[in-house]
Amino acid sequence: MTGPLVIAIDGAAGSGKSTLSRGLARVLDLPYVNTGSMYRALAAAAIRANVSPDDEVALLELMKDLRFTLEGGSPRELVVEGYPPAALTRPQVESTVSTVSRHPRVRGSMRDRQRVLGRDGAVMEGRDIASVVFPDAGVKLFLRAGERLRTKRRADERGVDDAAAVASALRDRDELDARTNALEAVAGAIVIDTEELDVEATLAAALAVVRATWPGVGA
Repeated sequence: MTGPLVIAIDGAAGSGKSTLSRGLARVLDLPYVNTGSMYRALAAAAIRANVSPDDEVALLELMKDLRFTLEGGSPRELVVEGYPPAALTRPQVESTVSTVSRHPRVRGSMRDRQRVLGRDGAVMEGRDIASVVFPDAGVKLFLRAGERLRTKRRADERGVDDAAAVASALRDRDELDARTNALEAVAGAIVIDTEELDVEATLAAALAVVRATWPGVGA
């Protein structure tokens, strides 16, 4: 296959998407774009400006001031100007992002920006990358894991000890996200169950899929 390689990665929160996406981007020398961070940045901006997450018009105005770039190396990653990563994982942001991201015009504007970020090839992590943003992505992966493992991963990622609170937050997030996009693999996506796989084994499984589709890539 020819042209820029876009790898679309989907799955529930805590299924290992971010770890896999960053690993693939590093091995394949591609940018890594966590599109969820774009919506979290908008949620953080709304909180900062005291804008209701239900006010689509006001959210669209806030989006005009958000700057998304690819920076760093091994891999280059999405950076949101003025919003360090720690600011995007605060509990208030996590509880707001699903509401912010459900607005059609907000999603439309974000998708336009995501296409720009991924147009030269990238590992793109997000709920509608494979179905809407890059429906012709060269590789589509969907990660699956049970609630207990997802809870542990998210708790470790956030440095939180209250597993029950994390599990409850994940269930609430799943329910809210499903109102916008069904949590299921799109046609043509390869499902990887990470329940019994560690980080290295998950990466190896994903690389095998990529190289079977794009021989020689990342060699």
